Amino acid sequence: MHKRSVINDFLSLIYPRFCEACSQILLKHEDQLCMHCNFTLPRSNFHLNNNNEIYLALAGRVPIVFCTSLFVFEKKGRVQKVLHSLKYKSNPELGILLGNMLGKTLCETEAHNCDVIIPIPLHKNKQRQRGYNQSEMFAKGISAALNKPVISDKLIKIEHTETQTKKKKFERWENVENVFRIENADEFYGKHILLVDDVITTGATIEAAWKAIKTINDVKISVVCIAYAEKR
Repeated sequence: MHKRSVINDFLSLIYPRFCEACSQILLKHEDQLCMHCNFTLPRSNFHLNNNNEIYLALAGRVPIVFCTSLFVFEKKGRVQKVLHSLKYKSNPELGILLGNMLGKTLCETEAHNCDVIIPIPLHKNKQRQRGYNQSEMFAKGISAALNKPVISDKLIKIEHTETQTKKKKFERWENVENVFRIENADEFYGKHILLVDDVITTGATIEAAWKAIKTINDVKISVVCIAYAEKR
């Protein structure tokens, strides 16, 4: 065991690991995020107040039981770097870590009463190109914390859409309208679904997913995401 530790220490000198938020070299006991970023990244704490920014963004459009975000998005800040690593640097383990971080805060909330966890899907072509769905990785981390199943093959994205990043509010809504469908809807009769996304801004994607989900009888949804980014 001591020999293996020495080898790992030697390899870390040659191939150092860097914090995905601040790019500082990680210590051997740190994983993906340094201890400083783990404690200082801007948490939303929306789980402490259900009348929060996400709830207000979706009010009148999506009847949600509970909603929260792990972080508040900072343009050109550390959260943006974390999201970039997750989406574009082939780092699915980071998504699982972030999901577990959020999941631990959900145990005393309405989200803990969900029956299933469903990630917002990517179009099959986008997922094939990226290799994984970042929202599904986030969902898996939440699942491990809440001990709830992830179902990732029933909410389907049937249309390929352009990135939402630079679109205005109405353009975001137009871009995702009628792009989802739900399969085997009867499986979710009377269920409480925890819907998981990576970033919520205007809520257009969540609203579009709800249009497919609301065809299920007696269904309820809660919504969580990695980061909330207020559209200015």
